[in-house]
Amino acid sequence: MKQLFLLIGMLSGLYASAQTTLVPGSPQLELNRYKSRKQEMTYFTVRGNQQTAIGSFSIETSNAGNTVTLTTVLRLHGSAAQWIDTSIADSKTFQPLYRSSFSAEKEMVLRFGSSVTGYYRDKKTQRLVTVKESIKEGFFDAYMYPYLLGLLPLRSGYKTAIAVFEFNPASVTAFKKSMVEEVTSNLFQSPLTGDHQVWLVKVMEEATGDRYQYSIDKQSGRIWKIDIFSKGQHLLLVDQETDYNPLTAAFDKEQTLRLLQSGNATIGGQAFARDNENEGALKGMAVLNINKKQFAQPGTAVILIPYTAYFKEWMSLNEKLWKKGRSVPLAKEAAACIKTTTVYDQEGHFEFTNLMPGEYLLYTEFGYTHTTSRTEVIGYTDTYINGMFQGSSANTKTYKYGTNTVAGIKKIISIKKEGETVTVKLKKTL
Repeated sequence: MKQLFLLIGMLSGLYASAQTTLVPGSPQLELNRYKSRKQEMTYFTVRGNQQTAIGSFSIETSNAGNTVTLTTVLRLHGSAAQWIDTSIADSKTFQPLYRSSFSAEKEMVLRFGSSVTGYYRDKKTQRLVTVKESIKEGFFDAYMYPYLLGLLPLRSGYKTAIAVFEFNPASVTAFKKSMVEEVTSNLFQSPLTGDHQVWLVKVMEEATGDRYQYSIDKQSGRIWKIDIFSKGQHLLLVDQETDYNPLTAAFDKEQTLRLLQSGNATIGGQAFARDNENEGALKGMAVLNINKKQFAQPGTAVILIPYTAYFKEWMSLNEKLWKKGRSVPLAKEAAACIKTTTVYDQEGHFEFTNLMPGEYLLYTEFGYTHTTSRTEVIGYTDTYINGMFQGSSANTKTYKYGTNTVAGIKKIISIKKEGETVTVKLKKTL
């Protein structure tokens, strides 16, 4: 048994010595693959099969001149606070040049040269730590290295150690290693762009003990997803593909906003649902107004979309994709050109003002009660004439009951001239 443990120890030592440590300037890095790009990722907590969105993570990478830059901004839902991090490195080697981190909790600025100098300030305790570290060997900024993984010659079974610098006032040393422990082929399924072949890269960070799983596109090196396992928590970052735009129509934000803000026309009206419980020939029809209107309640949102060529194409494409369980998100600039108001009384009235002539799409959604019926056979009546059996007829009883349902109503409206007032009825009949 002693010899077995000795053999295992020797093999472990051989593995450790055989594994290379990646440092700036390594020929393994395909530096030309580091592209200028903007990404938006959604931040989730994961418990079992449940994912809860808690924030957003913006990433901007640039490769210009002699430097490469990484800037990220973390925003949590329900908070105005931001975590802003920047890392700058030499474009030919990825040797770090500058690192900063600003948040409500800390402020850190580091500069890299023949030594590492700078400061770290804890904003809660106001403790200020002066940083001065001598440099003996090459390393990457720990914040930059995840975005270098896609530059490596990844393959199934690939392993390496990455030398990094991560300053923490509580640590004895800032010089650590991030271990690429396993690389396997995998698949990332995007609701927008379909399936992507990826490398699943598993990393253990020596500085924190945290483990990461990066889903990296085999072709582009893009990070589609990051699973984080830290201190008993499972966190998740997923790319929202905000750069995806299958639309061909041009979008002019300034002109679109003018339609909503620079006119003197008005669109107003009522939003209501009319329940229909008629049977026979009247089924599906609200005849002679015998069915009571159920108005959208005060506070119900009504949205107005300038029905330009861009929005028409967006709506048309989504109507096709919704059947497949997919959709195309609206660009932020376009979303800023959607006007919203609310129903202001018990009779479902709403109003939009300051509009210019043009086409508009109105949409609202609200709950109401829909009456349905169910007929049940409760017996049969036999018919006899002069003692002779003629046949049977079913005795039935109809039960009516109400169910809660949602009315989703959209309507295209045209304003033909300046100053016009257009009155509309947004109605739904079931």
